Amino acid sequence: MKIAVLTGAGVSAESGINTFRDSNGLWEGHDVMEVASPEGFQRNPALVLDFYNQRRKQLLTVQPNLAHKSLAALEKTHDVTIITQNVDDLHERAGSTNVIHLHGELLKVRSTFNEDLVLDWNKDLNIGDCCENNHQLRPHIVWFGEMVPMIEKAAEIVAQADSIIIVGTSMQVYPAAGLVQYSKENTHIYFVDPKPSISETKRITVFPENASTGVPKVVKLIAEIE
Repeated sequence: MKIAVLTGAGVSAESGINTFRDSNGLWEGHDVMEVASPEGFQRNPALVLDFYNQRRKQLLTVQPNLAHKSLAALEKTHDVTIITQNVDDLHERAGSTNVIHLHGELLKVRSTFNEDLVLDWNKDLNIGDCCENNHQLRPHIVWFGEMVPMIEKAAEIVAQADSIIIVGTSMQVYPAAGLVQYSKENTHIYFVDPKPSISETKRITVFPENASTGVPKVVKLIAEIE
């Protein structure tokens, strides 16, 4: 069975990854456009690099939780693709081998000269760190106002899926909501969220709980159905 899994911040939050955005819209005390836009990077590259250096340091101190591990285990019996809005590598560390990062990856950087020149990076990124063409490197993150290069691939995966698991992200918010529209009419959806924004239907099974307890239940239910 082909299973598409859409994950968001709620999955990684239980591992201790900050979601960064406060109720007033600030990210770690910064306006989001200061640290997550091409314009912000042009204005103050040192601030932006420091912001992501702090995020990278924190990522290297945390571990995958039971939700990540349960999704990875699902690969043993099914064709699973993780489509994540998260920029961490916790799905990969848990053992998932087929992960699409819609918003980029924190442990990678890319050239400001050639966006296809992407490098693995697990240390601080500083002004003066350049690519082979001697151009400044930047975080490999999809910032506000930039294209989401993997969205078409993600839509193809969802369109082929027999089941969809949505966890840690609302079905009301892009990209999850937009991607679900590509699914087949008979594709069953499992929705894990402590404060679900939708109700159960014949097509949707809701687990109103955190990812670390809800995802193992979804995996168990899928195993029982077969």
